[in-house]
Amino acid sequence: MSMPALLDLYRVQARMAVQQQLQYRMRNAMVLVGFLTEPVVYLAVWTAVAKENGGSVGGWTSGTLAAYFIVWTLVRSMNVVFTPYGFEWRIRTGQMSASLLRPRHPVHYDLAYFAGSKVVWFVMWLPIAAALALLFRPTLRPEAVEVLVFVVAIVGAYLIRSLLQWLIGMVTFWTTRVGALFEIYMVAELMLSGRLVPMSLMPSWVRDVAGWLPFKWTFGFPIEVLVGDLGTRALLLGLATQAAWIAATAGLLALAWRGAVRRYSAVGN
Repeated sequence: MSMPALLDLYRVQARMAVQQQLQYRMRNAMVLVGFLTEPVVYLAVWTAVAKENGGSVGGWTSGTLAAYFIVWTLVRSMNVVFTPYGFEWRIRTGQMSASLLRPRHPVHYDLAYFAGSKVVWFVMWLPIAAALALLFRPTLRPEAVEVLVFVVAIVGAYLIRSLLQWLIGMVTFWTTRVGALFEIYMVAELMLSGRLVPMSLMPSWVRDVAGWLPFKWTFGFPIEVLVGDLGTRALLLGLATQAAWIAATAGLLALAWRGAVRRYSAVGN
């Protein structure tokens, strides 16, 4: 398939996603509200810690912590990707067999569909963000270049997280259950991504480890682009690291896919 045909695939899949997501507005709203539980708890805890320490903790004030976790909700909604649990369902119901007959790698269909769904999710996120801003009074004054880098970083984070979870999901080509491995992944992501707390508040050895792993570049980096005043060098280094992880995970996916397809055998109910 040529590049124009591939772009058409993404355009069509994204448009289908927008149309389908609009049919489930209430469900999506409830999911977005559900996303609020996690950051609001974190925000309440760390705001209390900041107040106990004279108004700030590790250089983060109540206002910057509020900004961090409000941006967190946007990054989280933009980072929703196809779950590895879905691979079990696809194989069990025969959906994967149909996917293998398509002209392009199945990952393109997932990337395009979930990217399109973000249009609806972003529109629905706006009033939620406004309500959180009124409630928690964030300190957030990004410059134009930071907003631009944030947009690029969000795309990079989405691609990294999509490819990582696709790699985990492909384990189902060898075994019928992927839950245990995915839970390990989620714990690592929680601790090493900036999802639980800004990485600057973590011990130095945790920050060192996180810098060599992909998780930070899917959550902490995009958030701190807007909130953390990273500086030009850090912004460029972050984007370069994201690009490296995209290339690495895409390469691993291409290699693993060859073995997975040879291993694949359909399962039906």
